[in-house]
Amino acid sequence: MKDTKNIINKYSFDRYELERNFDIEMEDENFKKLVSKLKLSKDELIKYTSRIKDASLELKNCANCKNIMECKNNICGYVYYPSVLQDNLVFSYVPCKYKKKLDNDTKYQDNIISFDMPKEIVNASMKNIYTDDKNRLETIKWLTIFIKKIENNEKSKGLFLTGNFGCGKTYVVAAAFNELAKKGKKVACLYYPEFLRSLKERFSDDYREVFDKVKKCDLLLIDDIGAETVTSWNRDEVLGTILQYRMQESLPTFFTSNLSLKELEVHLAGNDSEGKIKARRIIERIKYLTDNITMIAENRRK
Repeated sequence: MKDTKNIINKYSFDRYELERNFDIEMEDENFKKLVSKLKLSKDELIKYTSRIKDASLELKNCANCKNIMECKNNICGYVYYPSVLQDNLVFSYVPCKYKKKLDNDTKYQDNIISFDMPKEIVNASMKNIYTDDKNRLETIKWLTIFIKKIENNEKSKGLFLTGNFGCGKTYVVAAAFNELAKKGKKVACLYYPEFLRSLKERFSDDYREVFDKVKKCDLLLIDDIGAETVTSWNRDEVLGTILQYRMQESLPTFFTSNLSLKELEVHLAGNDSEGKIKARRIIERIKYLTDNITMIAENRRK
């Protein structure tokens, strides 16, 4: 009997403590407002006082938040929120309006394959392209027309864009690609020397999967071609195969380089006569796939 009485007394005390803690928190307007939305009995709610309090504090943070960078919650961009499921109270982390907007604004990046591209290039935007340098205008005009053609499902060549160091060749092409990725196009931006190194490392892994994604994507940028160390493998098996496929499928292909096409041919040829023939074949494929623009503009890297 004594043990039973002790159990009853302990239960009564525990319940008293639960109710007391709950009643104290109900003096807070944010806590009280949240509880009123839950439509559960007090007997059920008092079990979750501390968790409801945590949720009310996070909701208070959200009410005073102006952007996701100011988020004070436990998980940035999310609010700890209670909901009623089959008469039970369950808690989950729900994205806030700023997190939803951020996810929506960056969802297009799921359509982009990128190899060793800096953040500035990954986030490039047409509206942020410098137009104060007149030497950029021909390229910008060409890209603007290209975007409209692709949006209208028209055929278009790609672009071989050559020019001086730091003039923004990669940025302007990446900006156009990002615009079209937002429209659902699958694009790939490759810093070419790094892409080749990555392929070598993948020979026993997922080489074919990566190679096929690049080869078959809607839009392809081969950035800084001419900066790589040429081998018969990367010239004939990698570059040659990609270009042949994209010629057959009429897929827009872009190149940026500090070399002209003539200089690139010399670079690709190496020192043997067979290399010269194969380099000539590569250059002819590039010419077939692209228009050629030279952009000599201010070096923005200084």
